[in-house]
Parts: sequence; structure tokens; C-alpha cells
Amino acid sequence: MSRGLLIDRFLDDSGWGGCGRDPLPVDCSFRRYERLTCDDGRHAMLMDAPPPMEDVRPFVKLARHLRRMGVSVPEVMAADEEEGFLVIEDFGDDTYTRLLARGADETALYAVAVDVLAALQVRPAAVDVDVPRYDTDKLLDEAVLFTDWYLPSVTGHAVDPIARIDFVDAWASALAAVTGAPDAPPDTLVLRDFHVDNLMLLRDRTGIASCGLLDFQDAVIGHPAYDLMSLLEDARRDIAPDLQAAMQQRYFAARRDLDRGAFMTAYRVLGAQRHTKVLGIFARKAVRDLMPAYLCHIPRLWRLLEQNLSEPALAPVAAWLAKHVPAEQRRIPEIG
Repeated sequence: MSRGLLIDRFLDDSGWGGCGRDPLPVDCSFRRYERLTCDDGRHAMLMDAPPPMEDVRPFVKLARHLRRMGVSVPEVMAADEEEGFLVIEDFGDDTYTRLLARGADETALYAVAVDVLAALQVRPAAVDVDVPRYDTDKLLDEAVLFTDWYLPSVTGHAVDPIARIDFVDAWASALAAVTGAPDAPPDTLVLRDFHVDNLMLLRDRTGIASCGLLDFQDAVIGHPAYDLMSLLEDARRDIAPDLQAAMQQRYFAARRDLDRGAFMTAYRVLGAQRHTKVLGIFARKAVRDLMPAYLCHIPRLWRLLEQNLSEPALAPVAAWLAKHVPAEQRRIPEIG
């Protein structure tokens, strides 16, 4: 049976058949969305996440968990986890990205997002969910996307195996300041893609509930610095240094239990790791998945990465990059 017919059957069986269906623009994943509008006034979103490329089960599990934690995420109204179909609550069109493009109050939007993180992270039950740990092995697996996808896309050849081993060793040394630090804070639920593309303003809600979360199915258990860094060092958007500093101060005002120095070391190390990873992801999107639109963000990623390399814990990574990636290779790949 075709996927279109499977969708029709799922909607009929779940009570959403016969509703109007309006496709939404595709994102960086293989997921596809349609807005459902019914004659009886109901409205929702259809998520089409085709296996094996996508798996809706983590989304369902984490949506239920986060709702129990008091965080605004879409309610799952119907699910066919085997085929990869969900009907979820429609949060509307007011993504942070669209609002900021229209001139919305940047400080106010970011402040609520920071408050969401601080509130979630201090709830002990936030980690009571079966998700992977964001440990050194997982962080290293992500970092090598840079050597395996980004560098070949700019050099035209695979990275020397010995150089790749040295890259992993450099990152293992740097990450020890995060995963092995004796003064590290307790682990928390890390949402991983916490940035303006995945946040929404819910005008009918107040406080932290007014910030809706969309993309959280890849959540892990790890260091609390990761999501704050993901928000304030956005691969897709420039954020003024004074706003970054103000939001960091707001976060620390709510998290007085944290050692700021150790936290900011982890913030910069994890920031460098994320930017390194995303350079590889965006190159892979262009080369493997024929999605070159994200390559325009490569210069910003390099700027963010290079800013973080002044962190002493990142000295081995900075040295590796200085040796193996000259300035002329820190650029947008010429795909095709």
C-alpha cells in the first residue's frame, strides 16, 4: 500500500478523516507535516515520519514526559508508531524565528526560553525517563562527522586515518573537562535542539508555559550547559554578545547552585563540539541527502567554533585544527 493510502487509513481510523490538509514546508529531517482543519472546528497537525529514516516513538515518550514536567509540548492525539504517523496538537504559526523576523521583542522571547530551561533542570524527575546518556562516546561519535563529512567536502578526499585518530584523541582530552570534571553539576535532561526554530510563542498561556517546544525527540541525559549554549550560539542566527551575556546572567540568577566557572568551561567545550558536529551534518545534508540549503550557515559556524577555541580545555582541538584545516578550507563546500 502506498504511503498516501496508509495516511488516509490512519486518519480515518483515528477520527481525523475528511479534514482539510495543508502541507507545511519541510525541515532538516525526513519528517513531513500537514495542518489538519475539520468542519467541526477541530484542528491539529499530522506528522509523517517514514521508517526507517525516522522513529516517532521517542517523540511520543518524551512528549508525555515533558508535559508531566509542566513544559508546553504538543499533545499526542493519535499515533501509529509502527508506520510513523502522529496527530499532534497544533501550536499555530508563531515560531520564534518568524516572530524575530517580524521585529518581535528579542529579549522577552529569549528570556522565557531561558526560564524554561532553568525550571526544567531543577526538577529531579526530569531525568526519570529512558533516554541515552550524552557521554564521551556519544559526543565523540558526533564530533567525527566533521572529519567524515565536512573535511572531505572541502578537500575532495578522505581524512588520513592517523589524523582522524588524533582528532578523536584531541576531543577526548577536551571533553574530560565536561564529562569527568569533579565539580560538574548533576546531569539533566538535555533537549539537544533547543533554538529559535523549534520554539513557539503560545499567546493563550503564561509564564514558561507560553514557550512551546517542537523538536525534542532526540533528548538525552547530560550536562545542563548544552541547551543554554544551543539557544545562545545558534547555527542559523546571529545573536548579539550583549543579549547572550544578559541571558547567561538570567540563567545563573535562577541556577545559583552552579559553579559559574566550571559551567562556562563546559559551555564553551560543548559549544565547540556542537559547531564541529553541525559543520559535518550540514555537509552531509548537501552531499548525501541533496539538501544544500543549510550550507549558507557554514561561515557562522566557523566563527562560533573559532570563538570557543580560546578556552584552555580546547587547546588540543585548536592545535589539531590549526595543523589540519588551513583558513582556505574553513569555507562553504562546493557541492556538485
